[in-house]
Amino acid sequence: MGVSGAWIGNLTALEPYQPLFALVALGFIGYGAYRVYAKPKAACVPGSYCADPKSDRLAKIGLWAATGLVIVALGFPYLIRAIAF
Repeated sequence: MGVSGAWIGNLTALEPYQPLFALVALGFIGYGAYRVYAKPKAACVPGSYCADPKSDRLAKIGLWAATGLVIVALGFPYLIRAIAF
């Protein structure tokens, strides 16, 4: 964390764009959820990676992990403001 943590802590030039970044991240999460849960499955060649049920499980784990990280990243500033009195 040392120097890089201090440098990142002072990086405020992109703060005005935070809502835009949040919207883009939520858009990608929504598109990923559409691809994993709602989009009709394409026919896969037997023996290919997409025919393996493990690939669906990994995609869902990755989607939910990314969703959790985005929620933590979006909620962290509000949590810090609530804790610091």
